Amino acid sequence: MKLILLSGGSGKRLWPLSNDARSKQFLRLLQNEQGELESMLQRIWKQLRSANLQKDSIITTSYTQVDMIQNQIGSDVELLVEPQRRDTFPAIALAAVYLYSMKEISMQEICVVMPVDAYVEDEFFERIKKLEEVLDDSEAELALIGVEPTYPSEKYGYIVPFAHQEDRAYYQVNRFTEKPTRDAAKELIAQDALWNCGVFAFRLETMIASLIDRGIPIHFEELLRHYQSLSAISFDYEFVEKTNRIAVLPYQGSWSDLGTWNTLTDQMAANQVGKGLVDESSCSTHLVNELDIPVVVLGLSNAIVAASPDGILISEKSVSHMVKEWVKDIGTRPMFEERRWGWYKVLDHAKSLDGSEVLTKRIGVTAGKNLSYQLHHMRSEVWTIIRGEGIFCLNDKIFPVKVGDVLKIPVEAKHAIKALTDLEFIEVQTGQSLVEEDIIRIYMTWEEIEKNSAWV
Repeated sequence: MKLILLSGGSGKRLWPLSNDARSKQFLRLLQNEQGELESMLQRIWKQLRSANLQKDSIITTSYTQVDMIQNQIGSDVELLVEPQRRDTFPAIALAAVYLYSMKEISMQEICVVMPVDAYVEDEFFERIKKLEEVLDDSEAELALIGVEPTYPSEKYGYIVPFAHQEDRAYYQVNRFTEKPTRDAAKELIAQDALWNCGVFAFRLETMIASLIDRGIPIHFEELLRHYQSLSAISFDYEFVEKTNRIAVLPYQGSWSDLGTWNTLTDQMAANQVGKGLVDESSCSTHLVNELDIPVVVLGLSNAIVAASPDGILISEKSVSHMVKEWVKDIGTRPMFEERRWGWYKVLDHAKSLDGSEVLTKRIGVTAGKNLSYQLHHMRSEVWTIIRGEGIFCLNDKIFPVKVGDVLKIPVEAKHAIKALTDLEFIEVQTGQSLVEEDIIRIYMTWEEIEKNSAWV
């Protein structure tokens, strides 16, 4: 069995913590057994290891999320990076073609697709292992997991089955209903309908044959070249709803889609993360603060107060999901990002009348990690070390740096830094076009940098 984990989206319903670069699965707001905060991604990756499924898992993602994934679960995770974001059907097609033409796995191999941000119990992964038996016994082209509803939700899709046969653990699927009204949801539940949790299982040959029928390339390099021409459409619409023989395996345990502040705060162990205070009269109110200044909440119940470098949200929980529509036209760049080496936070961005720009960041590099050896065509930089010790390389010359050192990096100068201890510095960029894309990476590892440079 191979697991294809889908990591995508921008998660704007959890604004201002989530943005185009940092989706909901990367927010460290859940508490683990040691009382430490972890993300949805870290939680599910740990569960996959416990279920002995991690080694057979591959994560499909966009290039903007690669650093965050490696920062949170390590650089040895197998990643499949989409050339462009195209929705779930192209992403799953890319993964299937990769397994077929690059990994050369058997056409009879079972592939299971699931979102990387599912909030489930460990038992859920034992249920996933049963999907192979369901495909064998039912002779279905596709097998799903359906969650038994606990209330008539209007936010989820429903799987409507045919009548259940008592001697089987699964149902044959009759039809699907997307996000019904509350009254319609009650009727669906009375018909034994299940929530669709986005888990799909199929034999590799089923997907490859389907791609051939659609005229989609089944060799990986060719598909990469044509990827941008694929329709941006969901797997549900393009594949599931056009498949005739589908079986669904019910799951009775806990499952939740933590896609809104309302559902996410239900799973948070504490009502406050970050600096601040929530007074005792504020019932069922959560404060999440990523800023360095305190936020005080007084007499505000059933609310979410979230603050980050991207903005501040104050909302009743019942309407907090509407934030996605309100902020969709806010065109500011992400002000905080995690990278494979640490993180950065934008402190200030100014543009002059002549078009020149100045961008100021605070950058943190984890001990033992390094930035790539790189250069920029459109900007110069000045770094001021404010915490820790490290090693700096400028134009093939290496020397130690410490708190108080000021490092000047001219346009097109090659440079990198490695943290000996947790390291922080203030970076001031100056130029005509200050964009993340203005970067040419020469070496990624510090070993390569030292091999091609000299100490001074």
